[in-house]
Amino acid sequence: MRLADRHRVAFSALARTPLRTAMLLLATAIGVAAVLMLTALGEAARGYIADEFQSLGTDLLVVLPGRTETSGAGAGMMSGATPRDITLDDARALLRSSAIAAVAPLVVGESPVSVGSLERDVTIMGTTASYAAIRRWTMASGEFLPDVDMDRESPVCVIGDTIGRELFRGEPPVGRWLRVGDRRCRVAGLLARQGVSVMVDVDTVVMIPVAMAQSLFDSAGLFRVLIQARSRDVMPAARRFVLDTFRERHHGEEDVTVITQDAVLKTFDGILGALTMALAGIAAVSLLVAGVLIMNVMLVAVSQRTQEIGLLKALGARRSQVLALFLTEALYLALLGAFAGLLLGFAGVWLLGSLYPDFTFHPPLWAVAGAVLTSMACGMLFGILPARRASRLDPVAALARR
Repeated sequence: MRLADRHRVAFSALARTPLRTAMLLLATAIGVAAVLMLTALGEAARGYIADEFQSLGTDLLVVLPGRTETSGAGAGMMSGATPRDITLDDARALLRSSAIAAVAPLVVGESPVSVGSLERDVTIMGTTASYAAIRRWTMASGEFLPDVDMDRESPVCVIGDTIGRELFRGEPPVGRWLRVGDRRCRVAGLLARQGVSVMVDVDTVVMIPVAMAQSLFDSAGLFRVLIQARSRDVMPAARRFVLDTFRERHHGEEDVTVITQDAVLKTFDGILGALTMALAGIAAVSLLVAGVLIMNVMLVAVSQRTQEIGLLKALGARRSQVLALFLTEALYLALLGAFAGLLLGFAGVWLLGSLYPDFTFHPPLWAVAGAVLTSMACGMLFGILPARRASRLDPVAALARR
């Protein structure tokens, strides 16, 4: 049997049973499409996180109270001790370095805000004028917090877009009064609509001076300190200065954690990369199921085609040729199923992109190649048993359908 004859017989066998062939192709196509769509979801999540952190710039450091050990737990957590507070004086001392361009202390809490009879609970963020520049927030109207000393409790605030629309009913909020907890402050500015930025819904926050926030929440310590280095090149020097400053001010103890954007992004990238691989593995199980289905259907096909096999062997077809014929059928099923799966998968990825335009859905090249190769491997692996059974049939018994 020539190579061309083997391919012609394999194609004709598939064409004679269109319903069976279509079901097998659908099973394989669903598996391949699942791999593409799930890995595209994982890559979209990783790209979204990367874009969010890139929007902060590449020169950001964040100081957290407490020393994070390699175990992931803060210093003193096992012993019950609490980390030493980061104070405004600590934040102010960081400005002594020429490597540091700006420092923004941060206090975060929840409090009701109201205008007349309208009230809602919101996230209150106490900070300084540098925060907007560090986070690259823009104003829709008015100005951000005034550039005054950190200790000054100026009765002003900046509100998000949603707060402005809900509490001021669409009227210009700048210059009007807003009650924050038991304090009153004049609205200095309205933030431009930005949505969620690094897990913070900018449209629903109220920004007040950091000293006012400490007084409102009765807290002397800071939640975080955001630091902007003068350039990416001086990031290591800025980090060393921050650690040395806190060690000096906290009696020789290095009781803070300084993280960089790159470190956070690398952590998220590793987590989401592992998640993408896990999703690909889960989807690949469906390809194994499709392979088992191919094996079972081809075993039935062998019993239905015993006379054809007997005739081939009676005409001189060798055992290896019959084996190659059935393996060729299994390979064609896998290849055609993989091609259909690629079309179905990319159509699904396009649909996801249309439904969620904020995300970039694109399956990685390794997932596309892996899905096709896994489909072919499963087709060949699970096609061996039916092919071997067909090749071992006795020609006389096969022609007699025994």
